[in-house]
Amino acid sequence: MARRSTNYTSVAYKALRPGRLIIYVGAAPGVGKTYKMLQDANDWKMKGIDVVIGWLETHGRTGTAEQVQDLEIIPRKVIRTGNRVYEELDTEAIMARQPRIVLIDELAHTNAPGSAREKRYQDIEYLLSHGIHVVTTVNIQHLESLHDKVEHITGVQVRERIPDWFIDLANEVKMVDVSPETLQQRLIDGQIYSSDKIDQALNHFFRLSNLSALREIALLEVADDVEQRLHDQISREKGTAEAETVESTLVCVNSRPHSAKLIRRGWRIADRHHSILYVLVVVNSREMTERERQELKRIERLCEQFDAIFMTREVHEQGVGRTIVEVAEELHVAQLVIGQPMPGRTWWERLRGNPVDYVLQHAEFVDLHVVSNERGARCQTS
Repeated sequence: MARRSTNYTSVAYKALRPGRLIIYVGAAPGVGKTYKMLQDANDWKMKGIDVVIGWLETHGRTGTAEQVQDLEIIPRKVIRTGNRVYEELDTEAIMARQPRIVLIDELAHTNAPGSAREKRYQDIEYLLSHGIHVVTTVNIQHLESLHDKVEHITGVQVRERIPDWFIDLANEVKMVDVSPETLQQRLIDGQIYSSDKIDQALNHFFRLSNLSALREIALLEVADDVEQRLHDQISREKGTAEAETVESTLVCVNSRPHSAKLIRRGWRIADRHHSILYVLVVVNSREMTERERQELKRIERLCEQFDAIFMTREVHEQGVGRTIVEVAEELHVAQLVIGQPMPGRTWWERLRGNPVDYVLQHAEFVDLHVVSNERGARCQTS
């Protein structure tokens, strides 16, 4: 899976971190991630290992609920905000209980207002840093870098997403896999959703073509993760004397909504090439509008998710294309990602050309990736 090459997720960090992390990954809801996690937890308990449940969602699935058996469940924390009442993972209670292993279902989750941390993966980081081993579950569509691909395949905008680097924190990544046909049959048999949701699911997210595509993505991502871990192990065995030359990938964005898609695409390219990721915003001398300032902040926050180096550069007098080429030369960029240009509105703009044309003519030292404009959003899911 996608990773970031920082000390935070390095092998050295994982070796020093007191807690171990296991992630069960699936292609879609209903593959059996939670069921398998509970099965394994019962095996650990039989071997005398102190394991508890910190957060569990059975979604009314009888088979999953039966797997709880004698496992201890830490009560949920109740948070009251205004007239609303939320239930969340109680990290303080887990810390007080000090189990060896805690099971935390549904990794992709935003905590209620007033929680100590914004996201559940941050709660897990906290527990790991205090020596508690964590086992958790997630579906592949919740990875940040896959957002655009999943939306294109399924027509669904996944709202809850986790940064790709979190997967690299895991000591083990286990894929729970079933065929798309088996998953559809489980849905029809009422093993995934209640009867009133089955037809809608079959006609949308659970179409056979969607499930097949998601399964392929999950298999490729887990295979990628195995390859990356093998690569790291070989690098450690060779030692630093044979360190590789690190390439750079540059993503060029602006205040258009298309920017998030470009950064995600750039991250996956950078990950594939084991390169440093830079994100460039070319600005002009005029004062930015409020909308442009907000978009710039959004881009910077997304860069933090991907551990990308965010940078701005004032536009060159010869235009945006020239600015991009100069930055690419300075950074010794090998891969350059840029969006499909908007068509010129006047004959002068069409005659003058666009930044992509300039880069094609003057940056023969890079591999250029031109990403198509974003399709309209269709529906959302958590």
